[in-house]
Amino acid sequence: MNKKNNYDRTKVKTVQTPSRKPAVKMAAEKVFVPITRKNVLQLRIVSLDENGYGIARNEDGMTFKVTGAVPGDDVFAGVDHVAGGTAFCHLKKLQLPSKLRSANPPCRESADCFGCPMIAMKYSEQKNWKRGMILAEMAKYQDLSGLVVHPLLSPDNLIHYRTTAKLSVAGKFSEPFIGIYRRASHDVYDLEQCPIHHPLIDKVVDAARKGIKKGKVQIYNPQSKMGLLRYLVVRVSTFEKKAMVIFVTSKRSYNEIHHLGRFVQELVPEVEIVVQNVNATEGNVILGQKDYFLTKKMYLTERIGDISFRISPRSFFQVNNSGANLIYSKVREWSGLSGSETVLDLYCGIGGISLFLAGSAKNIVGIEVVEDAVNDATMNARINGIKNCQFEAGDVAELLEEMTADKRSIDVTVLNPPRKGCDQKVLERVASLGPKLILYVSCSPQSLARDLDILNKLGYRCSEIQPVDMFPQTIHVENVARLEKI
Repeated sequence: MNKKNNYDRTKVKTVQTPSRKPAVKMAAEKVFVPITRKNVLQLRIVSLDENGYGIARNEDGMTFKVTGAVPGDDVFAGVDHVAGGTAFCHLKKLQLPSKLRSANPPCRESADCFGCPMIAMKYSEQKNWKRGMILAEMAKYQDLSGLVVHPLLSPDNLIHYRTTAKLSVAGKFSEPFIGIYRRASHDVYDLEQCPIHHPLIDKVVDAARKGIKKGKVQIYNPQSKMGLLRYLVVRVSTFEKKAMVIFVTSKRSYNEIHHLGRFVQELVPEVEIVVQNVNATEGNVILGQKDYFLTKKMYLTERIGDISFRISPRSFFQVNNSGANLIYSKVREWSGLSGSETVLDLYCGIGGISLFLAGSAKNIVGIEVVEDAVNDATMNARINGIKNCQFEAGDVAELLEEMTADKRSIDVTVLNPPRKGCDQKVLERVASLGPKLILYVSCSPQSLARDLDILNKLGYRCSEIQPVDMFPQTIHVENVARLEKI
């Protein structure tokens, strides 16, 4: 396994994009030149798709998806694999840069890593592209015409904003890889200095790499199912300027992880919490259900606005504090609370939005399916001295049905579902409660547009959307949508 580069890009066969060639003394006849792996092609990038690939096409209808390319680039692209009518490529050489391309991007390895597909693009153009993507999704539904999509709000930091990293560990203890999976592969791209990560995360990764070598810590191999260390999770509190390190292992092994944790703490004194998490299951779930603390301290404290949060190893918490503050503040502004309202916060997580609204509402009811998150939300309310928040664990649709049967009175409903959006029965039951206002927080423009269309048919009209650039340099964008009862 080559460091940082698992593709063999040295042996390439240069061919041109397939073209038409006339047959001798006959009508023009189409001749195809097959596109295969390791070809190098000269391409003009015309657009960026929803996954961040630069898109090029030829006259034969073939599509080329190029990592690291920006619309308007003229590039030489190496073909990695071909599937159907699409060739997946990497940027091999930039022939003529686009006007959209940044003259000095924060990362020069984005075409190989592809964790931040837009990092080569000027930030102003990133914002334009994201807003255009939102508008395009809304335009797919006739009933959503006329709603206002505001310009994006940007967080304080465009780099070094990510406070949580969940990284895969691969290779051998003599040469460990700590990083992210390449897209559509099981190859781990080794991260040394990531411009998106909080600087403390990079320091921990470097120390862990040295500790694995020194301690000869066996790295888990998913094929043979042998070895110990599977993942490295790092969480940072910007408020405390401290870090939590979680070593995810295939089994309980105190000695090796204890020494590795001590070594990391010696090199990075900001690490105050070390945890061993055991995950013996197969699949893509990173954290298991059992934590073993190797330090007396067991949680970090973080602040968003004037609200404090306790962060435990498996707590869900936004990875960009400034971006989260923008979202929570917009929800509070658009809710227009006067102090007499009952608010229903669905998919409430550890209670971030609920606690932000508590000072302006009469009562807050938060519902979340993950019981640990509900416990965290209850604790967060307690440490902030907030007494008008009630959190319940359970299936959202089922609890909504109970609330409808009990004829509960709800003034404002907040929806903050996962990327897939809401099930239709959830939207129907929210509408049946009859809140005067719905605020929908979404991390997917596609599922947001679908759900806004459903809610429109249920009697709730969306008037405006506020996008928030929670994840600069990536394709992701958060939205807050405001819906009023018709």
